[in-house]
Amino acid sequence: MNIYQQHRAPWEQRPGKLLLRFGGGSSFTAGLALAALFAIFTPGPLFGQQPAQPSPLTLRQAVNIALEKNPARKAALADTHAASADVRASRSLLYPHAAFSETATDGNDPVYVFGSKLRQQRFGAADLALNALNTPGAFGNFSTHFGGTWNLFDSLASWHSVNRAERAKDAADRQLERTGQEIVFRVADSYYAVLLTKKQLDVAEQTMKMAEAILERSKNRFESGVIVESDALSAKVRLAMRKQELVRAQNNVALARARLSAAMGLSTQNDFEPADELAERTLPSTPLEELEKQAIEMRPDLKRIRSEESAQEQSVSIAKSSFGPRVNAFAGWEADNPHLVSGGGNNWLAGIEVQLDLFDGGARRAQLSREQAVREKVSALKEMATDAVRLEVRQAYYDVDATRQQLDVARASIAESQESLRINQDRYEAGLSTVTDLLAAEEAARRTQADYWETVCRYYTGYAALELASGALNPQSPVVTQ
Repeated sequence: MNIYQQHRAPWEQRPGKLLLRFGGGSSFTAGLALAALFAIFTPGPLFGQQPAQPSPLTLRQAVNIALEKNPARKAALADTHAASADVRASRSLLYPHAAFSETATDGNDPVYVFGSKLRQQRFGAADLALNALNTPGAFGNFSTHFGGTWNLFDSLASWHSVNRAERAKDAADRQLERTGQEIVFRVADSYYAVLLTKKQLDVAEQTMKMAEAILERSKNRFESGVIVESDALSAKVRLAMRKQELVRAQNNVALARARLSAAMGLSTQNDFEPADELAERTLPSTPLEELEKQAIEMRPDLKRIRSEESAQEQSVSIAKSSFGPRVNAFAGWEADNPHLVSGGGNNWLAGIEVQLDLFDGGARRAQLSREQAVREKVSALKEMATDAVRLEVRQAYYDVDATRQQLDVARASIAESQESLRINQDRYEAGLSTVTDLLAAEEAARRTQADYWETVCRYYTGYAALELASGALNPQSPVVTQ
């Protein structure tokens, strides 16, 4: 008789109904009361509500969600919008600018009164009297003005500004593309991490069952006097270790899912269940030389640096343009009235202005030297980035190649460790080996399984890193779709 039966038997011998008595002699059956309490306090399922199930999610779906929701991409997209606005602002300098103003004034300043009467075309002979000129009475004026300016020529500085803004926009576009690739990589890395932790949880559950079986055998053999108590205690300690590993594995699954949600740009409260299983499959391979060439030509971050270098060239040209002349045209029409809309006169004025800075204390030459120094810096940074990309591609390539070879070793080790465990189990049952040998074989079997799944996961994440390094990672990449 098991423990559950030992505790249950006395209750089965009692009458079928328990009476709950209250004051006044009223009684209800315990079954009815418990049923009512159960109906009140039991959530969901009693009333047809099913508990929420985690949503199935493929890696491609996770990537698409991340490219829409991830705040890093939103920030990069905002940068492109700002760069587009800068282009429009720089192009506006090529067009004429027009303005309108309406001004109401009143006063007795002699110069003001004299000029206002002339502009209103109301100046008379009496206004030439000395008293009228020196101490005029208060005079009001409503001035309506339309005016415009146009930069006809500025030694091509405006055109260089437009080109610089366009190159800056290209750089922002390339950064947006690179941000998207980095998001795809983070999502893929997090997704495969979830698949790995699920496999690790399966291994932890299997090894705990094995540890329980070893402990049961050790107890039986100890009770039979075949082994000493220390062997049974060793098996008990091993079971405790396996329980701790199971708890960690369960928490690792929850943490990996939270990291996946964060990589997707969603709340960590979202619960997703990967629709895929971690399994070994072969991904296409590309020669190292081709990958390096592709990275140099296609990496968005290298394109961004090249665009920034072109933008800086335009900054140097703008600094050189400051030494040349500038030609501006201006025109204006003005109506001056004693009342808001009538009663006065109007006039117009137009002209062309040529400007040339003769001396500014060396400010323009210093600005040119600064822009040239920045250009040299950007050029050096481009060389550094190119060398770093080549090294990054090589490192990722060698990592993937090593992982491919390690998979063959890990796959063979699983079969060998399982066979070793089986032999040690038989020898232990026959009394030919100790529990230490059996626990060592069990640990080796667990370790080889864990190593194998870690290697499989590392192969996929390493392949994603290789595509990221070569600039080819996107939602249609084999590591995402296969």
